[in-house]
Amino acid sequence: MDFSRELETALAIAVRAGEIALRYWEKGVSAETKEDESPVTIADRECERFIAEQFESAFPCDGMLGEEGLSKVSGNGRRWIIDPIDGTRDFVRANRMWANLLALEADGEVVAGVCHFPALQETYSAVIGGGAYCNGHRIHVSSIAEVKQSVLCINDFGSLSRSRFGPRLLDWMAEFWAIRNMGGGPDAMLVASGRADAWLEPHAKPWDLAPIKIVTEEAGGCFFNLDGGASIYGGDCVTCAPGLEAEMRRFVST
Repeated sequence: MDFSRELETALAIAVRAGEIALRYWEKGVSAETKEDESPVTIADRECERFIAEQFESAFPCDGMLGEEGLSKVSGNGRRWIIDPIDGTRDFVRANRMWANLLALEADGEVVAGVCHFPALQETYSAVIGGGAYCNGHRIHVSSIAEVKQSVLCINDFGSLSRSRFGPRLLDWMAEFWAIRNMGGGPDAMLVASGRADAWLEPHAKPWDLAPIKIVTEEAGGCFFNLDGGASIYGGDCVTCAPGLEAEMRRFVST
């Protein structure tokens, strides 16, 4: 099935949502703390409202799921998964590493996704069977297959230090060529575009992972959960170049 129209619509909506968010980001905005201790701003809520209105107009039968409480039951087996501003902590501190994340799930499979970084002027996108792109240029994961030549990206060191492999983490990291940590979305896109080679995320929601999964896979990369599954609902993930899949699976499974 062709989802090119859906991707084009999501790209346009992400750009417009990014313009809304940029206006707040440039002026500065404070955050409230939600029940789960994560931050939220007026920009998050306004962007989610705008995105929902646009998808409702374009695809009225589709369902929706958003980080800031958006929920609409699907009437056709399709659902838009929305993170209006991924990286709110960066957003409120005037860092550039935040994004608008949009993805379409059809019959349980992510089939299109957009990761739009307004302050970086980078937009990553993919549709199933159509490859992955950044600003309209095709991207691919790296061909590196040796840990000692690889760049590893890691998110949420606190959670990782308490994991079953926490005691082995520092020694394992020392084997890599370099370690980077710029935030979940940016790190994942470094891997998808071949500028890093593996990303380890121990704590994530479906709206964090949905577009990342399809962009990574369409760029030729691997996406899997720490328990070996491959779901955006798994609560965590690894993405990597194919040459590092065996090593990444070995480490997180032992």
